[in-house]
Amino acid sequence: MARRIVIIGSGAAGLTAASAARKKDKNAEITVITEDEHIAYSPCAIPWVLEGVSEWKDIIMHDPGFYKKERNITVIVGTKAESVDGTAKKVVAGGKEYIYDSLVIATGGTVFVPPVPGKDLKNVFVVRTIRDGMAIEKAMKDSKSAVICGAGVIGLEVAVAMRNMGLKVTVIEMMGQVIPRIADPDMAELIQKHLENRGIKFVLNAPVQSVKGTEKVEGVTAAGEDYGCDIVIFATGVRANLDLPKMLGLDIGLLGAVAVSPSMQPYVRGRLQKDVFLAGDLIQCQSAPGNGPTMSQLGSSAVRQGAVAGTNAAGGNETLGPVCSPWISRLGGLEMGGTGLSRSLAEWYGIRSVEGKARGSTRARYHPGGKELIVKISADASSHRIIGAQVLSGEGVNGRVNWITDMIARGETVESLLSYAENAYCPPTSMVKDVVLSAAEDLRDKLTKVI
Repeated sequence: MARRIVIIGSGAAGLTAASAARKKDKNAEITVITEDEHIAYSPCAIPWVLEGVSEWKDIIMHDPGFYKKERNITVIVGTKAESVDGTAKKVVAGGKEYIYDSLVIATGGTVFVPPVPGKDLKNVFVVRTIRDGMAIEKAMKDSKSAVICGAGVIGLEVAVAMRNMGLKVTVIEMMGQVIPRIADPDMAELIQKHLENRGIKFVLNAPVQSVKGTEKVEGVTAAGEDYGCDIVIFATGVRANLDLPKMLGLDIGLLGAVAVSPSMQPYVRGRLQKDVFLAGDLIQCQSAPGNGPTMSQLGSSAVRQGAVAGTNAAGGNETLGPVCSPWISRLGGLEMGGTGLSRSLAEWYGIRSVEGKARGSTRARYHPGGKELIVKISADASSHRIIGAQVLSGEGVNGRVNWITDMIARGETVESLLSYAENAYCPPTSMVKDVVLSAAEDLRDKLTKVI
């Protein structure tokens, strides 16, 4: 009898798991169940559609018909998985039972909206699905101003999109900087100034207290001040969807997500669970630089996790190693990316960090079109192991972030990096000595002075 694999969730983790399972087992009966009406798209693309750079149809890679025809995978859309029974090994969705031999839960996370008055008024949105994006796009046509609650990467990308479409935009953040937690204050300040120069207003250290209006949004109150607007976007973080994991009694970790092993299997009271796998925004995994748990709520992480979960659900034996969670965003012509631990995250893990920094250019100084490049690298003060980095420029950030990510994943020290690292050189693409190496040299010099 063919193996029956049920996958709940159709995001990057769920559909990757389905494809990986099919690759491992050509005969398995694979069913994907999802509440979403659209599948195989990246939520990261929503701001670009709002800005008019792309269209909704362009960011949807495949439909259920593709998966059925090309991969013999059944995708059931618009259907909520109402319950799961680990003893009977069955899922109930849309009133129908689905029996499984292996189960993959990839239901992701939900945008956290603070429980403030007025949060249910018309024109209050989150940014999570294409349906959310379409509703925002419709509201923008009759709006002149917007308040973005939350200055994380998604919040800033939506702010830029709306500003570029002519709206007056105010970003309200409860912390004292933009891109909190994953960016250091000095690097975040550069992003904030860049966006302020493009006409975006920032209000920091200001928790949202209420959304004002009768039937429709009229404004937001934060830290005792009122900010008028026609649209409110909550981009205030994502929390793991734990409904199904709790039905199975799975262990929830320190970070409020499901604790899993490197094989993507969960635990019940410390015991590894057979035939159940999880991937995506609802799990916590191991941090490479932090020596502790982390949540890597990124599309690239979801794909890696989904591949492991799907392969193992089909009888494989794959594992996921510790993660660095590299990230990147393009904000109004300026790119910022990072990897590993920021200063605040290093403190959270109990690591005393030292930072090195350098400025240069993305191209040889004499070659036209070069952009200023700022690289910051941090290391453990005791071991000199590289634990994090942030890169800011108008171009060329991605490759440098990936380069340093590899160093962190392999546990390299600053000294070992400088002993063998090489950079490709061509005047239109880099300086003869890359700014990454200059930042590493600055970091090495500072580490020699640490007592």
